[in-house]
Amino acid sequence: MAGLAAVLFDMDGLLVDTEPLWFETETEVMARLDTPWTKQDQEALLGGSMEATVGYLLAKAERPASPADVERWMTEGMLGRVRAGRVDVRPGARELLAEVAAAGLPSALVTSSQRSLAEAVLAGTGFRFPVTVCGDDVATTKPDPAPYLLAAKLLEVEPDRCVALEDSPNGVASATAAGCRVVAVPSFLDIPPAPGRLVVTSLRDVSVATLRALVG
Repeated sequence: MAGLAAVLFDMDGLLVDTEPLWFETETEVMARLDTPWTKQDQEALLGGSMEATVGYLLAKAERPASPADVERWMTEGMLGRVRAGRVDVRPGARELLAEVAAAGLPSALVTSSQRSLAEAVLAGTGFRFPVTVCGDDVATTKPDPAPYLLAAKLLEVEPDRCVALEDSPNGVASATAAGCRVVAVPSFLDIPPAPGRLVVTSLRDVSVATLRALVG
């Protein structure tokens, strides 16, 4: 067998523009810890897990708090913003998802976000995936390859016949380490082209033909 077998989609920053909501939530949590928060701090966490985020916040915090409390504040803050209808779909996302489905290609959502947040985003956008892999489904999340390896396993396809679409260096590193081809649509941080990797400015620049050509 050869050719494209499945398409794997990141969520935050790729399909939906939730990064401003993450920044608001992180800023709010750090205010409770008497600590300022910057865009540079947010960039350090792009594509990472909740565990990594909580660890980073506590390492900077001027006032002590438990990891459980910080995680709860982060989760509640994000869920409140998502459920308030503040999630914007990225340009080209709906069209590409529809084209992938029309082509009969299996797809999966592969996100570092917790399942509760992913399900809230899916409910708000109406996006549907036969397989979803969230941060709490794996022992180690992006940039580790585990999330993409699990998605390929659940779809019963080989990773090297998958194309992963990502917006962050952590996500690209995860997909690449799993053996996937990658389409990068950088959100905040630059991602250079590389063998097996296509870099574009928008999902509007991506079609099923683009994905098939990347796998060969």
